Amino acid sequence: MEALAAQPNLTLALIASIVILGVATGGYLFLARRGVTPTLRKVGSLLQFLWTLTAVFLAALFYGRFILILYLAFISFLALKEYLSITPTRRADRRVLFFAYLGITIQLIFTGLGWYYAFIGFVPIYTLFFLPGLMVIVGETRGFLRALATLSWGMMLTVYSLGHLAYLLMLPDTINPGSGGFGLFLFLVTLTQLDDVAQFVLGKRFNQPRLRLKVTTTRTWASLIGGACFTGVLAWSTAPLLTPFTPLQALIVGVIISASSFVGYITLSAIKMDLQLKDRGTMTPGHGGVLNRIDTLIFTAPLFFHLVLLLHG
Repeated sequence: MEALAAQPNLTLALIASIVILGVATGGYLFLARRGVTPTLRKVGSLLQFLWTLTAVFLAALFYGRFILILYLAFISFLALKEYLSITPTRRADRRVLFFAYLGITIQLIFTGLGWYYAFIGFVPIYTLFFLPGLMVIVGETRGFLRALATLSWGMMLTVYSLGHLAYLLMLPDTINPGSGGFGLFLFLVTLTQLDDVAQFVLGKRFNQPRLRLKVTTTRTWASLIGGACFTGVLAWSTAPLLTPFTPLQALIVGVIISASSFVGYITLSAIKMDLQLKDRGTMTPGHGGVLNRIDTLIFTAPLFFHLVLLLHG
């Protein structure tokens, strides 16, 4: 409670986010009474994820940021597990997968201790040197390159990229005196999720002209340009509450978040099509499609993190 009292801007932004989430939930429940469509089912899964994340965020504000960092590590575990469940792996590499999951724990420790250089270098070095060595020791050479590329890229996406979201909470308060790492976290997650919604709605409403991409039917030029404008303006208007950005910086950062969110969406969609999966939301029964929930954050988190350090580090 003291943390919120000491950061009135963060309190105001958090209340606004909860109100928006509440209104969206009310709209979902109203529409669900008429029947749950596949699109509405995806919306429900997203809302459930966002309410859980909000609850953990509040708990972290009251009891310490490590609660939220631990939760994000758990999300990384589920995402890596889901990724490995849908991508082809060799039977010989099953022992190596233990060390891939172990990497999440090591990265969590580096994040919790605030060891920036260990955090930033661990996963690239781990996947470039350590895991290939283990796979060679296993002795199976057939399919080695494909297996290594699949595992390494999966760790970069689910452990390394998403880890930047957690490390935002460890940045010094001097970088963002107004609301600290919590403010940066809330800013990024809110903009990324609202941009995803805006692109989806605009793509449905203005379905022409289409982008010449095989991976999506819900993203058009209108959704791409409209999403960038919407997120840029939203970043410009909320940055004074949550970030150290100047108005021009906030506008540019908002556009970059929108563009990287789009790249994340189409990249995970390409994986889905390559593996002939009809719906990423059913990749992992019982988990609601973890990759489907974080596909945009995987790409926006590292870009936003380094922009913060570049501009105000």
